[in-house]
Amino acid sequence: MAQPDLLIAQHLIDQLDEAGYLHADIAEMAERLGCASTDVARVLSSLQQLDPPGVFARTLSECLAIQLRARNRLDPAMAALLDNLELLARRDFASLKRICGVDEEDLIDMLAEIRKLDPKPGTGFEASPSEAIMPDIVVRPAHDGSWAVELNPDTLPRVLVNQTYYATVSRHAPKNSADHAFLTECLQTANWLTRSLDQRAKTIMKVATEIVRQQDAFLMKGVDHLRPLNLKTVADAIKMHESTVSRVTSNKYMLTPRGLFELKYFFTVSIGSAEGGDGHSAESVRHRILQHDRAGEPGRRPFG
Repeated sequence: MAQPDLLIAQHLIDQLDEAGYLHADIAEMAERLGCASTDVARVLSSLQQLDPPGVFARTLSECLAIQLRARNRLDPAMAALLDNLELLARRDFASLKRICGVDEEDLIDMLAEIRKLDPKPGTGFEASPSEAIMPDIVVRPAHDGSWAVELNPDTLPRVLVNQTYYATVSRHAPKNSADHAFLTECLQTANWLTRSLDQRAKTIMKVATEIVRQQDAFLMKGVDHLRPLNLKTVADAIKMHESTVSRVTSNKYMLTPRGLFELKYFFTVSIGSAEGGDGHSAESVRHRILQHDRAGEPGRRPFG
């Protein structure tokens, strides 16, 4: 495609909406770009041949026509149907049969074919906005050479129990009444929820701290030194059930000086050493294989 055509194509692409439709007037665009309307129409015709069929259409009728043309099914009867979609919306089948010159059976087949088309061909490529991952745990080097493990307060659910409000309201509710019982139940539920969240936070801290202890070499030296680790090892160390550790580490992320990692990342199977020594984590072995492959490529050196 020549450079002027590329410029026209870029402007046309910029006018596409999320459904794949073009919102641009050819004459206005030609005047703005200083080219002929025929040039814009020619480039648009080329773009309308791209996948998915139907993109760069200016109307629903044109969108469906492009798809039917790609299937070699845009005959005069179908073209007449597309020119009268408002009759289809009103379910005026008698008028459609007369305009298209078909009988009822043919019209039913035509409508069935229309239903197979995509009226919004661009929506399949709509990208949802990226969401930043917030770490649940933050690990930093401490002054004494160890690691400081902290919960990220921004990811913790917060529940505040207004005891003053409870005391004020409960004074107006007679004791042994249904209202007083309801208020007491609400307070107990709120206190239970607060204690549960506090216990959950402590459990996350215990698990994260043990992971950091087990993977100290990784934090110091990198993925080559990631140790084999399983849920049972951590559970035994902090005296908790293995299922609790599994639940706590699910969809939780830890921010370390080495980057952001899901807690599950630190649990890898052990691959035995050929010399009979300590095993290696599967992740560290995978990393070393990648290093070896890259080092073997021309013009590349192994990572330091």
